Amino acid sequence: MPKPLIEMRGITKKFPGVLANDHIDLDIYPGEIHALLGENGSGKSTLMSILSGLYKSDAGSILVNGTERKFRSPRESIACGIGMVHQHFRLVEPFTVAENIALSARDGSFLLSTDKMTADIAALGGKYGLAIQPEARVWQLSLGEKQRVEIVRMLYHGSRVLILDEPTAVLTPQEATELFVTLRKMAEDGCAVVFITHKLHEVYELADRVTVLRNGKVTGALDHAQLNTKTLVAMMVGRDVVSSYERDAVPEGAIVLDMDKVIAFNDMGMFGLKDLSLQVGEGEIFGIAGVAGNGQRELAEVITGLRRCAAGKVRLHGEDVTNRPPGDMIARGVSYVPEDRLGMGLVPDLNVVENLLLKSYQQPEYSGRWLLNAKAIEQRAERLVKQYKVKVSSLYSPVKMLSGGHLQRLLLAREIDEAPRLMVVVYPARGLDVGATEAVHRLLLDLKADKTGILMISEDLEEIMKLADRVGVLYNGRLVGNFPVEEADIETIGLLMAGSGVAEGGDENAG
Repeated sequence: MPKPLIEMRGITKKFPGVLANDHIDLDIYPGEIHALLGENGSGKSTLMSILSGLYKSDAGSILVNGTERKFRSPRESIACGIGMVHQHFRLVEPFTVAENIALSARDGSFLLSTDKMTADIAALGGKYGLAIQPEARVWQLSLGEKQRVEIVRMLYHGSRVLILDEPTAVLTPQEATELFVTLRKMAEDGCAVVFITHKLHEVYELADRVTVLRNGKVTGALDHAQLNTKTLVAMMVGRDVVSSYERDAVPEGAIVLDMDKVIAFNDMGMFGLKDLSLQVGEGEIFGIAGVAGNGQRELAEVITGLRRCAAGKVRLHGEDVTNRPPGDMIARGVSYVPEDRLGMGLVPDLNVVENLLLKSYQQPEYSGRWLLNAKAIEQRAERLVKQYKVKVSSLYSPVKMLSGGHLQRLLLAREIDEAPRLMVVVYPARGLDVGATEAVHRLLLDLKADKTGILMISEDLEEIMKLADRVGVLYNGRLVGNFPVEEADIETIGLLMAGSGVAEGGDENAG
């Protein structure tokens, strides 16, 4: 076996109240794809941030090609051939692709040779199947294209060790497949690829070797031939995870949400929703399946008052609430868990207490005549953090420091505490590990038991089949299937998602 490119020995990193990495050893070899697997908050991203120079370890050593290195910045790590693509991209939106790549250039030149850079970017893109336009502004790119820019930037600077943090969290299934082909080409070219994930199917599909972390410690390392789902899950969460849930029958009750032939436009001025009709009853989970970009965002925003309805009606418990502002919808018992947790759901730089207060600061128990009731606000935050098992170092630390699973728990805690009549939740388990996913699912099932109507939008068909009472398929802004989950199957839903027509016997606009 060749000598490792990277040797990490005894890596330890502490944050206030949290031991993120506890004496971790890790070897990374050339030509391999190495998966770093673990729950959200297990220490994966912290470990790789130390390797990439973003954090400095409290103890331990890093050897690159047998020589010990101490990285004081990402620039020093890049100089040693180590590059990291973070889950939240580090690009300057108004700049072009070429300008973003030039920003981290090591030669320090004042003049940018655009012709040479364009040629080099094109050559790298052609070699690894990463086609991007060097002249395009970053804000014009899709999330998948932005990820390509990050990868090309690392390759342009000569990285031989490429680290990707949750690389498929923002990608469509098609983009994820293309990325896997690219990573395999890079490994065949002698690069070492490390990808941080919590998704077992990605490990099986891509990894040559797997290291599993739990609570900041290595719980096991396996070669591809040794992979076993039960073993991996036990290493990740320390217990078995349920594969299905017992669901109560939907009670006969009132209709919570009634949408009648709704038309809405997207941000491009084109149809986002076309004559869409649906109903959600009390104690019902209505799962909406579909490939991203087929009207999911517009649907959620029309219901919650964030987007105007051009035609049609939206009714809540029989009351016409069409185009009512978000504040009115909140007052009427509508809660919303958006796709973008940190961009729309939570404010990254505000602390836990402040984020939990965002929707309730005007309530009498929290607001006095002139000042907020700080004691009551803190007690509520303590209660919610404890009740929903949100792992925080401090109630007054910025929420951007939380892992994805605990961000989602915090967001759900705030929304559920409002005792909603209708919950709109988009991609509830996107980016979450198996343990966090189970916890989120349990919270939704508890809401259902309290007779809350739930509209759940998800790309994960297994999630929909496990949780939903009824399934609808959204394609090109239309509801092209609507049937009880007992009558649904993965193949039929997949065909509808691809636009192959309306389910036989299923009325596309039925409630």
